[in-house]
Amino acid sequence: MTETAKLIIDGKTYELPVITGLENEKAIDIRKLRAETGYITYDPGFGNTGSCQSAITFMDGENGILRYRGIPIEQLAEHSTFVETAYLLIHGSLPTREELTNIRVVLNDQSMVHEDMQEFFTNFPSRSHPMNILSAMVNALRSFYPELMTTEELIERTMLRLLSKVRTLAAVSYKISRGHKVVYPRPDYTYCQNFLNMMFDSPVNPYIPDDDLVNALNLFWILHADHEQNCSTAAVRVVGSGRVNIYASVSAGIAALWGPLHGGANQAVIVMLEEIQKNGGDINKAVAKAKDKNDPFRLMGFGHRVYKTYDPRAKIMKETCDKVLAKLKISDPLLDSARKLEEVALKDDYFIDHNLYPNVDFYSGIVLKAMGIPTNMFTVMFAIGRLPGWISQWKESMDDPHWRLSRPRQIYIGKAKGDYLPIDER
Repeated sequence: MTETAKLIIDGKTYELPVITGLENEKAIDIRKLRAETGYITYDPGFGNTGSCQSAITFMDGENGILRYRGIPIEQLAEHSTFVETAYLLIHGSLPTREELTNIRVVLNDQSMVHEDMQEFFTNFPSRSHPMNILSAMVNALRSFYPELMTTEELIERTMLRLLSKVRTLAAVSYKISRGHKVVYPRPDYTYCQNFLNMMFDSPVNPYIPDDDLVNALNLFWILHADHEQNCSTAAVRVVGSGRVNIYASVSAGIAALWGPLHGGANQAVIVMLEEIQKNGGDINKAVAKAKDKNDPFRLMGFGHRVYKTYDPRAKIMKETCDKVLAKLKISDPLLDSARKLEEVALKDDYFIDHNLYPNVDFYSGIVLKAMGIPTNMFTVMFAIGRLPGWISQWKESMDDPHWRLSRPRQIYIGKAKGDYLPIDER
């Protein structure tokens, strides 16, 4: 017998179907609620609203679980590469050796960007944020590749083009912002090696990618590849629901990721550490301010909206963070403050009782800074990592038999009906 939930309104009972997910998640199907009752639900932020059924990512915030296509994030972090993980998210299974070789060839072939696009970069105001530039440039890709995605082959090529070119666009934007010569991708380098080389190689100081840093970047991108229906992914799906092309949908995702409450959290960690340094570098004082409900100061990089215990990605990123800092032996007051802050917070009863553990943004911000990535590029790094998730979510929504144009309702609280007053009577 199909499970239902009973809703009683004005003495009348309505039976609403219950949907059960693979991991026994329960959802009340309210698709016919307004038509049958005249009521809608009210859920600011959509924290209790399921917008779709998805086979891509499973999260359990109460138990700290994250899986891509059923595979635990811990296993992917230990054994997979970012390119393999991207293939898994988009296609639903890990690639064979032949499939992986083919995808690497296409990623290499698609890695160059049209020379005309460099003109766009140079015309942005000098203080433009890299996320602003990246969002605009991804949207502009549609003009350079206007062919319609009418076959599986064209869809596949478009998705791989995005994966490859966004990485190049990010590196090019950084080089141009510094007034440096653009470095082109190399066919003998892996996806992650190529990015670091395009970022840091120069005619006067050739760059040799360090294996530990390449592995750290690979891990960072795997951990950020998808995270269920978050703000930016929801933006991709909402924009895509209008049957918008993938470039415009991903551009919307980049814009949504920009904010400090979402993708900008790792950058906010460094800004917070800089603020602590400006105020004398007293970690205990900063912790006390964070615990004071009347003080607006907040510790960035602690706790998570979804994970109510420990962010499973944070544990993995912490190990990489320790390894990178030990390898580079960097003398940086900000990184020293970060380690002290971590130590104090992990022992403080307030943070323990409130499950305010360091999250993935805390450790990733430290790692990116240690690697030499500029702070204003942190969110761009997040965007590159999240790209496979956006692509897979967009593709799934396009194939969804229950697809509907996104159109939330509202509760009107404005003025009651009134009459138009002629201007001389106002």
